[in-house]
Amino acid sequence: MHSAAQDWINRFIAHLEYERRLSSLTCKHYRRDLNALAAFCDETGIMNWADIDGENVRAFAGTSYRRGLSARSIQRRLSAARTFFRYLLREKQVRRNPISSVPAPRHSKRLPENLDADRMARLLDIEGTGTIIDRDRAMLELFYSSGLRLAELIDLNVGDIDRQDATVRVTGKGNKDRIVPVGRKALEALVQWHKSRPAMAAAGETALFVSNRGQRLSARAVQARVSYWAKRQGIDTKVYPHLFRHSFATHVLESSHDLRGVQELLGHSNISTTQVYTHLDFQHLAQIYDKTHPRARKKD
Repeated sequence: MHSAAQDWINRFIAHLEYERRLSSLTCKHYRRDLNALAAFCDETGIMNWADIDGENVRAFAGTSYRRGLSARSIQRRLSAARTFFRYLLREKQVRRNPISSVPAPRHSKRLPENLDADRMARLLDIEGTGTIIDRDRAMLELFYSSGLRLAELIDLNVGDIDRQDATVRVTGKGNKDRIVPVGRKALEALVQWHKSRPAMAAAGETALFVSNRGQRLSARAVQARVSYWAKRQGIDTKVYPHLFRHSFATHVLESSHDLRGVQELLGHSNISTTQVYTHLDFQHLAQIYDKTHPRARKKD
């Protein structure tokens, strides 16, 4: 593709980063998907973005499928391209958005995994003392207590925790702030970590959670610590940071049946994103029904 056309990807990513204030990880995903589209244009001899039409987009989706991409990944690629062409329209680089005429492939909606309350309690029952244990206990308790995303947790600063009100101020997707309650167990763990933190944090470091080097903990380090404690506590399934968020949403919804409330706690802009947890809740209710209702129990 022509170098001038390639430059528009860089401009678009800068627009996402500095104007729309999207996270660096989101911008990285956009760049990857747009680079895939640019590579397809190179393979098919398309030199400029304005030359792409609906047929080219369908061919791009088909090529992606033949190369083993899932329907969900192709959806993501088309979504990134659609947003990119909206930007090009705004900048008067194209006359139409060729993605708008191409339907995204359907995929079966996979319900998010979660840990039941007993296994979550076992995972969080971390014994021992020490700076690293205090840090990890506070991280895991806060993940589950407040339903935070991984990026939200690592971006927290010390001043974001209000111990008096038992809340945490979180900056979520789209740079939107929300205030989320912090449970009693998580607050106790955070108080202990606050005492231990000065021994690990570098001078002037504002990050709530820090590494052995005294600097803000990375996403990869948090993932490693979560995996470590899952194995240490004898959890028999794969545990990753987002599993705490899924478990938080499921358990709160099972108890409260307040979908709007869970939407606010999770920071979802669209309630349809939250509604996936109603399916999990229904599964839980269906299991109870099958086990207890006289007309539902299976004969031995």
